[in-house]
Amino acid sequence: MRLVGLFGGLFLFWLALSGLFAPLLISLGVVACLLATAAVWRLNMVDREAQPLELLRGALTYWPWLVVEIIKSAWNVTKVVLHPRLPISPTMTVVKASQKTPSGIATYANSITLTPGTLTTGVSGHTLTIHALVKDGALDLESGGMDRRVSQFEGTA
Repeated sequence: MRLVGLFGGLFLFWLALSGLFAPLLISLGVVACLLATAAVWRLNMVDREAQPLELLRGALTYWPWLVVEIIKSAWNVTKVVLHPRLPISPTMTVVKASQKTPSGIATYANSITLTPGTLTTGVSGHTLTIHALVKDGALDLESGGMDRRVSQFEGTA
């Protein structure tokens, strides 16, 4: 099943990048994706860690939510930077990650860093040290909304 998913994903990615739908080119894309899938199978790299299919359902809700959060944060940072008095209030804070796996904690830390105005500066176990451009950004993280969303995505909430 994972091999079929890998082939399908590779082929859809190939179609998206090529944008060409001539029969010869599609057949060459199928051959290339089959060869790549065979190579991955031969290297014994098709496993649960390489293809976490169980995260797909959570990703369908998490990634759009994260994109919206990035846009909202980018807008807020833009307003702060363009303000004549530059009303920044740099803040360091510590938050606890409730995720159960190292990849879940990494997803949480990276999601914080992807959001403009916040940066994960350190990870020690389940403790994340965060720098925020404004105090409201730190308070928002301390409220635990992003932590809950990442836990839902990971499937541990």
